[in-house]
Amino acid sequence: YDTYNNHIRTGITKITIGSGVETIEENAFKEFTGLKTLEIHNGVKEIKEDAFRSCRGLTSIVIPNSVTYLSGFSYCTRLDTISIGNSVSEIGDSAFASCVKLTKIPIPNSVTSIGKAAFSRCKNLTSIEIPNSVISVGLDAFKGCASLTSIEIPNSVASLGDNAFVGCLSLENVTIGNGVTNIPNGIFSNCTSLTSIEIPNTIISIGESAFEGCISLTSITIPNSVTTIGNKAFLGCTGLNSIELSDSVTNIGSSAF
Repeated sequence: YDTYNNHIRTGITKITIGSGVETIEENAFKEFTGLKTLEIHNGVKEIKEDAFRSCRGLTSIVIPNSVTYLSGFSYCTRLDTISIGNSVSEIGDSAFASCVKLTKIPIPNSVTSIGKAAFSRCKNLTSIEIPNSVISVGLDAFKGCASLTSIEIPNSVASLGDNAFVGCLSLENVTIGNGVTNIPNGIFSNCTSLTSIEIPNTIISIGESAFEGCISLTSITIPNSVTTIGNKAFLGCTGLNSIELSDSVTNIGSSAF
């Protein structure tokens, strides 16, 4: 049985999903390493987690306009071109995690949610534009995107997950929109190239280890809205030589600076 299954996974080079299919379920074509051509016709509404995980022969995919929920392409290590239809509202957990060949990802204006680890470890991703439609960015969403140089979080985003940009080693500039009220735990930790960060005056708290290890950060202004700075928030920021704190800060955590 295992030998037969392995033969299928390595022998099939093309898959066509017809318009009669609405959902491609979890693990449906997981580890079909011989797959090189994937055609998904209009009519498919959901592509679930790990549906095409580790399909290492895929180099490009086109997601039709009928799809509203998109996940399923983690560890597609040769994937370098994506076209996403304009009806996708949710990019699910680990959707494109460890797709190491991707350099850019066009996120359509229909997307409202980016899931947990959706683009984590896409180490060659150089830029990403988060559209104004996005409300939430999940835990570890862009973790380890080592080539990402700048990020602008639009005003529409109200929720940012912990560690969303941890280990983005090339990240230099960050703009946070005024829809965010809390800077989450570890969100920019070990972003060793970060030199500039704009903290809006909507921020109430800065989480634990939020900027830990940001050795290139030289100055920081904490707006009047902030009341809490978490443990280790700026620990190891060895280049930091200027800090402005207001009277509104009532709690500074252990090893914050």
